[in-house]
Amino acid sequence: MELTKNIFFNTDKLVENSKVKISYTGKLFQEASEEVSIHYGFGINWNNINDIEMEKTDLGFQAEINLGEGDTFNFCFNDGNGNWDNNNGQNYIFPLEKVQNELLVLEDEPVALGSARKLRRSYLWSKKVRLAVYKIITYLPKIISGNYKRKLSNNEN
Repeated sequence: MELTKNIFFNTDKLVENSKVKISYTGKLFQEASEEVSIHYGFGINWNNINDIEMEKTDLGFQAEINLGEGDTFNFCFNDGNGNWDNNNGQNYIFPLEKVQNELLVLEDEPVALGSARKLRRSYLWSKKVRLAVYKIITYLPKIISGNYKRKLSNNEN
């Protein structure tokens, strides 16, 4: 995902409490800096500030970051020689999405097979009911009006 020019993430969404790989091909990479660090924090107050040295590759500088909690992921880049890429003083700021807890299965909680079977059984019954309703809606008016003709097989011709 490219959210801004020269910054790429390995995911479509930035979700708090997850890992993300960030690639940077901006000003410091283009100026052939040998070392670049990412300086980052979370939320409007830049909570949990951290610096990580990025690895230089042919595709730019890359680092894997554990995203923390907050509304935003804020960062800028530094080459260690006093040169910064901070988006012209605005810093790079991207929204963080909350973890969707309802989709998580906790390892501590065993999943009951009975509940899975009940869900499967109710799903099958709902499909059967929908098929029956479809057949009634489709064929009942034809039968009542007399327009329903059974297709003759080749043996009956």
